[in-house]
Amino acid sequence: MTAIISSATLVGATGRPVSVEVHISTGLPAFTVVGLPDAEVRESRDRVRAAILSSGLAWPMRRITVNLAPSGVRKGGSGLDLPIAVGVLAESGSLPAGSTSHVAFVGELGLDGSVRHVPGMIGLADAAGGHRMMVPVADAAEAALVRAESVAGVASLRQLVAILTGCTPWPAPTLLASEPGDEVADTCVPLARADGDHELDLAEVKGQRVGRRAVEVAAAGGHHLLLVGPPGSGKTMLAERLPGLLPPLGLDAALEVARIRSAAGIPLPADRIFRRPPFRAPHHGASAVSLIGGGTWAMRPGEISLASHGVLFLDEMGEFPSVVLDALRQPLEEGVARVSRARGSVTFPARFLLVGAMNPCPCGQGGPPGSCRCLPSARARYTRRLSGPLLDRFDLVVPLSRPDPDELLATEGGEPSAAVAVRVAAVRESARRRGAPSNALLGASVLDRTAPMTEGARELLEARVRAGGLTGRGLHRVRRVALTVADLDGVDGPIDEHHVAEALALRAGRAVADAPDQS
Repeated sequence: MTAIISSATLVGATGRPVSVEVHISTGLPAFTVVGLPDAEVRESRDRVRAAILSSGLAWPMRRITVNLAPSGVRKGGSGLDLPIAVGVLAESGSLPAGSTSHVAFVGELGLDGSVRHVPGMIGLADAAGGHRMMVPVADAAEAALVRAESVAGVASLRQLVAILTGCTPWPAPTLLASEPGDEVADTCVPLARADGDHELDLAEVKGQRVGRRAVEVAAAGGHHLLLVGPPGSGKTMLAERLPGLLPPLGLDAALEVARIRSAAGIPLPADRIFRRPPFRAPHHGASAVSLIGGGTWAMRPGEISLASHGVLFLDEMGEFPSVVLDALRQPLEEGVARVSRARGSVTFPARFLLVGAMNPCPCGQGGPPGSCRCLPSARARYTRRLSGPLLDRFDLVVPLSRPDPDELLATEGGEPSAAVAVRVAAVRESARRRGAPSNALLGASVLDRTAPMTEGARELLEARVRAGGLTGRGLHRVRRVALTVADLDGVDGPIDEHHVAEALALRAGRAVADAPDQS
């Protein structure tokens, strides 16, 4: 007889079902694991043996063979410790016959028999078979997001054996305090700082009328934004406050965000579903792999996937290597990141709002003639970090200057985030009625059908295209921005000329990054 235990392994952010087959036969004592295990799985032999002995259970002094099926899928992670141990106990007779049928197991074992956390539990729970599932106590609430009330958390191997032998009743499922179906009552909640000391409110930004408008348009329509200006002009302040304008995530988006964070090993909130849009701000020294995803055979999600349904902020964008920035071009266009390696390929979700901030030149001054201290060659190298195809994918490119001293010293702040978020939520709702989460995702045919233009607006766009100022991609992006501007203005009719003119003005700053040296 062979014990067959249901489990799962993580590939990217998705779980793959695994059947752990344990066979014990006569012969010299040995413990062999086959079925394409990685080094972490092969090391489970020592962890499993020590955990079983530390739990006061008998270890069979015979030949043990463990097969991880299907054999053609690479197995990784320490989550297979628990099903291997259960298979050994079931095959050796320490567990009653049939007690492990229709039950899936995932968890890492400590040498003392404790059952420990493993990353990616949402994907693992989704893929594992069985009517019931046993996982570490620390991961029970996370697994319950997709397994509802069929998940039981166990703290040790000894507790698991007591449950399967009938000495202890099955523990009650560990559910989140906030049920998955609950909706957030307030749809306009500003994003709080990580340390929770105060809210990041748009009212704190003094001056910068054009910058505030650009941030509102970007949040309302899901348009990619590039802010260009000298140090102290408020680029980072504006970018950090953009997520606070976005509405809370829906249930499907929240579960996808939780799945990606879980696969990346990022702890999830212990008492609620993560409803706020994610905000990721990697350092400019980040590699292409850390940004896009991949790395080892496990192919962990990168920053663009962790920012999915939220904001990816690249501060000091001119300091990022060109090869890293150009790796964003395909995910920006398709909304997914395809990572291919010799051992397989994985597709990660990557539908994010890109916000970049950069200085106009290496010295950061730019501006009037004579203010820049950079050599023409240095400035040319700096601006070439952003290639033309990448720059063309920004819907809004806004130059900023330092605020006037009177604006900085003013006691009255600008419009708060809560008020702006109401308008943003209304525009997002209009986009959903058109069939897309945001205006930036509307197709050309949907634009033609739901957002017609007046004759003046069409002539203005045609003139800009004929002058070579817009590519085909840029033309449709301007139309989508103009639609967002019209929605923010409460216009329900055709897109007018002044809507297109504002969209073109918000995009015209793309020439800042390519401007010749004026010193």
